[in-house]
Amino acid sequence: MYHSHTTEQPCKLVLLGNTNVGKSAILLRYVSHEFLPAPVPTVGASFTTKRLPQTDGSVIKLELWDTAGQERYRSLIPMYYKDATAAIVVFDVSSADSFHGAKEWVQEVKINSNPDTLIHLVANKIDLERAVPQEEASSFAQENDLALYEMSAKTGEGVVEAFAEIANQLYSVAQTPKSSLSLKTYKEQSSGGSKCCW
Repeated sequence: MYHSHTTEQPCKLVLLGNTNVGKSAILLRYVSHEFLPAPVPTVGASFTTKRLPQTDGSVIKLELWDTAGQERYRSLIPMYYKDATAAIVVFDVSSADSFHGAKEWVQEVKINSNPDTLIHLVANKIDLERAVPQEEASSFAQENDLALYEMSAKTGEGVVEAFAEIANQLYSVAQTPKSSLSLKTYKEQSSGGSKCCW
């Protein structure tokens, strides 16, 4: 239970990506520490929250939106990410098509979202044989000024660490006056974590 005087900082995070890349599985692993081998496809979008207490007594409230990857829902997705604090674009390392889709999602978010929206790239399913070389994903991330995280929703590897790093970034930005630091310039002053590369 949190005391009434606790400062709660809401941050909207939206997961984007093609169907079957594991967006729902990532959130289930992060929030509930579970994995479902055959999850039900997301219809439209689903929503969950996770609160992360900070050392100063405040709380980061992650408002986590999982969006559908099916093409028929594509026109609806911008309404979820256009005002997001951060967008997390997911691809499946065993699917070159999903990586191509991730590139399109990144460009779409850059065009349609708030300029200060922080975009992250997630390489999921690293427990499988790669069709997308790590070097290729890293190169794309660097060219587009993205944070890149590798993880496996199935094994849990890298999931908690990635969200912890993202939350730390959002917390640092929230504690800094916008006149001196924005989400867009934060990356230039951050070294990132071991699971992340700029």
